[in-house]
Amino acid sequence: MISDHSRRLLLILPAFLVISGSSIVPLLAIINYSVQDVFYGNSFFWVGTKWFEEVLGSQDFYASLFRSLLFSLIVLIIELPLGLLIALCLPRRGPRVTLYLTLMSIPLMIPWVVVGLSWAMFIHPQWGSLGALLSLVDLQINTNDLITAWSLIVIVDIWHWTSLVVLLAYSGLVAIPTEYYQAATIDGANRWSVFRHIELPKLRHVLLIALLLRFIDSFMIYVEPLILTRGGPGVSTVFLSHDLMRTAVQQFDLGRSAAISLIYFTIMLVITWMLFRYMRATRIRAGTS
Repeated sequence: MISDHSRRLLLILPAFLVISGSSIVPLLAIINYSVQDVFYGNSFFWVGTKWFEEVLGSQDFYASLFRSLLFSLIVLIIELPLGLLIALCLPRRGPRVTLYLTLMSIPLMIPWVVVGLSWAMFIHPQWGSLGALLSLVDLQINTNDLITAWSLIVIVDIWHWTSLVVLLAYSGLVAIPTEYYQAATIDGANRWSVFRHIELPKLRHVLLIALLLRFIDSFMIYVEPLILTRGGPGVSTVFLSHDLMRTAVQQFDLGRSAAISLIYFTIMLVITWMLFRYMRATRIRAGTS
């Protein structure tokens, strides 16, 4: 007779094996590379913390990290309020709800590579509709300009991922009991009061989840800037993910790239842990209030 505890362990065993094969084993391999120097023929030489010291002492690393954090901050400041505003404007019931939610979901189903290539074609002065329209008035989207390059990447990310915030916020709005709105109507509350005292407090946890998900994804952005700007002008759109891939693939510096990836992973883990702790703290305070 199998006990309940053993049965639960058996149920999670397949998931544990999948996670081990896709995450834990590669992570152990990266840790092994980060403390050794790799030469041709898979010759390994122990170097200890050499690669970590070089990466943490490099100005290029901190510049890439700053650009990644700045990009995440910009898109979060724009996408969270914009997604919430769109969700508030959507109808809560009726035959058009399915249509609106389907339209909102379309950008999320498009792969990153397709998004980058589509926008590259869209702004092309000869082949793209936007580029052709701008060419009629002697204008052109110049990705060699710093402001233009950053604006283009931010706009593409907003188009691609604001829908995620919309869907999360909308799911939180439809979960609010109608009794709250009825009570607000009886009290004569205006639209701003309803949003401030009813909707926003109920959406706090949903928005924190959206914040967490969007930070993780925006901090790892790679494909769209690579296709649209090639990291230019200069290195102004080279993010930490680009720096990692360039070190690993182009320079084939496995030890240094492994150290960068572990530092990258640690930064993301710490920030995610802080956001998760804050989410948990707000949930506890909301439960005790």
